[in-house]
Amino acid sequence: MARQFFVGGNFKMNGSVKTITEIVENLNNAKLDPNVGKCLRVLANSRSQLMSSHVEVVVAPPALYLLLAREHLRSGIEVASQNVFDKPNGAFTGEISVQQLKDSNITWTLLGHSERRVVLQEDDAFVASKTQASLEGGLGVILCCGESLEQREAGKTIDVVYAQLRAIAARISDWSKIVIAYEPIWAIGTGKVATTEQAQEVHAAIRQWLGKEVSAEAAEQTRIIYGGSVSEKNSRELAKQADIDGFLVGGASLKPAFVDIINSNV
Repeated sequence: MARQFFVGGNFKMNGSVKTITEIVENLNNAKLDPNVGKCLRVLANSRSQLMSSHVEVVVAPPALYLLLAREHLRSGIEVASQNVFDKPNGAFTGEISVQQLKDSNITWTLLGHSERRVVLQEDDAFVASKTQASLEGGLGVILCCGESLEQREAGKTIDVVYAQLRAIAARISDWSKIVIAYEPIWAIGTGKVATTEQAQEVHAAIRQWLGKEVSAEAAEQTRIIYGGSVSEKNSRELAKQADIDGFLVGGASLKPAFVDIINSNV
């Protein structure tokens, strides 16, 4: 069974009511794959002539705009939080729970992004705990992993990524609602991008790890997407790689060209 192409848009701490509304309107009126979100719901009202392929689209605006995006995005495009806490409720100022997201019809969350690992010092164990809480609460998880430039130059890329994945495997056994996003830290927001060979090499290694440490089924079915200065200029070539199942897009998701990236696999 072919893996459904997956494109996530991480808006990070960008946007306003005006610009988020404009992004939503652009997606609502775009010529997207007619099978967008097919695994979640049927697209009821096609607003334009659509292309033919298979892609699942999820966007992650800042927390303040989650409801704005969800209320106005067309059916079939899902919304993700950029973070979630691992406790159900309580005195955790500034945090948001899995059930609060579910109550607001937010169906996905990003976890483990390098900006949270580095800036906010979130370690592998904390990311794993949040992943477990998210899955048990019914959210899909876009799980980020990746190495720094120093780690790549030291030849430790695979070791670092495997360690991040092992922390998750220690807490969960069902990977069916996880999308793994490989994001080399040195390529995020820098304009640098891993070569197709570099990206495919790591993606293949991740799939091999899944087969060995989880199951052959997980290796075959888990989607592994690439993030790190993805743009409409490099997405089509990356999409041709056997183990690259889509993208987690940063800055380019704020631009009209995000639609081109979504359609990279057409």
